[in-house]
Amino acid sequence: MTDLLQHPLCHATDLGKAIPPHEFGVSVCLPLWRHVIGYEEKDPDVVASFQSGYPRFCCPPAISSLFALAECEFAKEGERCLVFPRLVHAQRCLDFIQTGRATAWTDERLGVAVFPAAAYDEARRFWRFCGECVSTRQAADALGTHSAGVTAMQGHEANQTIRARIAALAGQQPEDVFLFPSGMAANYAVHRMLTTLFPGRKTAQLDFPYVDVLKLQQRFGSGAHFLPMIQDSEYDDLRALLKSETLAGLFCEAPSNPLLRCVDFERLLEIRAATQPDTPIIVDDTISTVVHADAHRVADVVTTSLTKSFSGQSDVLAGSVVLNRRSPHHAAFSAFLHANADHELWRGDAVALELNSRDFVERASRMSQNATALAEHLRAHPAVDRVWHAKIDGGRGYEFIRREHGGHGCLFSFTLKNPETRSQPVYDALRVTKGPSLGTNFTLACPYTLLAHYDELPWVESVGVSRWLLRVSAGLEDAADLIARFDEAIAA
Repeated sequence: MTDLLQHPLCHATDLGKAIPPHEFGVSVCLPLWRHVIGYEEKDPDVVASFQSGYPRFCCPPAISSLFALAECEFAKEGERCLVFPRLVHAQRCLDFIQTGRATAWTDERLGVAVFPAAAYDEARRFWRFCGECVSTRQAADALGTHSAGVTAMQGHEANQTIRARIAALAGQQPEDVFLFPSGMAANYAVHRMLTTLFPGRKTAQLDFPYVDVLKLQQRFGSGAHFLPMIQDSEYDDLRALLKSETLAGLFCEAPSNPLLRCVDFERLLEIRAATQPDTPIIVDDTISTVVHADAHRVADVVTTSLTKSFSGQSDVLAGSVVLNRRSPHHAAFSAFLHANADHELWRGDAVALELNSRDFVERASRMSQNATALAEHLRAHPAVDRVWHAKIDGGRGYEFIRREHGGHGCLFSFTLKNPETRSQPVYDALRVTKGPSLGTNFTLACPYTLLAHYDELPWVESVGVSRWLLRVSAGLEDAADLIARFDEAIAA
């Protein structure tokens, strides 16, 4: 397999290659700016080249083949199918689109949602926002094209090891760790829990988050309030909101994606104590990771995309929810999740993730060091206009949860001066792997705003996110080599 540390996927000829370049890679190479635009505008020449893709957004070949096989077996004329890890996931999809039927399939008891073809786009929105995806490994195993070669007992043991590993790092108990087929599935489970236990209440998203975390709250339950937290006065707005309306939960990221900011948690706790002391706080620590930050100092619930730094290999999709045993909601949350949520990853994914995460702590530390070195170098570069990194932009909030010797995570973002003319050539010339996702062992870059918000660019710019923003996830390369690559691209 290609060594992406030394030989990144960054050339025009790499368009559409899986990242990493094998059938389980969960990202896809978009090496040139025009390829990103082509993907967003569904240019057939770009899309047809894809050998993989982030599974919630574009189905890898094995998953597409599994859908097609299910349609041959279950769909009548004018019907389509999606396949889920379990029957309950398929039924939730049908509840969302309000039509269709669900059935169990194969010895694995996969869940097949069968519905009118006219509802396909809406069903795929559920697949994207809720993240309850059948994995590429699971699909390949079901098709018989690539057996996982893993027993149910081996999968169970791997799941137990992962839960114990996360619990030890978080200072919680293994029974408080729940595993899901993606990070968004973990967020969906928490949102479903809150809106079930606190019916009729809205949630609130604090600071600008990863795109689908906000859309999930807006599309499901009773809706959401969004406070970008750009102005200091928005803390007063939050206080007024909590005085006027009882909420199901407060969502935030530590730090946020892609602006690497952090809510002032001490201030948030003070506001909550004075208004709604029982309102749960949910913190996503995907970027900081549990290695660098203890989000349970603030959060009743912590969500994480394990696809990212915990795995590092970018070849398995997974997420986790970790409950805080000190939360007054612990008993109710634990009872709900044990009764209504996933407990284990599919056996092939669990074994792969357990293996990938054995050196998680060491990798997370190295990636954080490289991100800090790159961010500080670019902040001083005369061609760079702005750098966002948690060491600066995380502020008091991040320092409140940062561990004693913790770093700031693998991610930073930057914009160039004269971005309208400079962004494309710099991105095109950059010799690092280019595509969506983050937390990979190899450095990964993308024009994040174009990929995540192409259809709503004026709105995201109104809340402080530039359309020209370049997001970088630092890998394990030599820091001096990485700095030289960025200087070379900027000079181009």
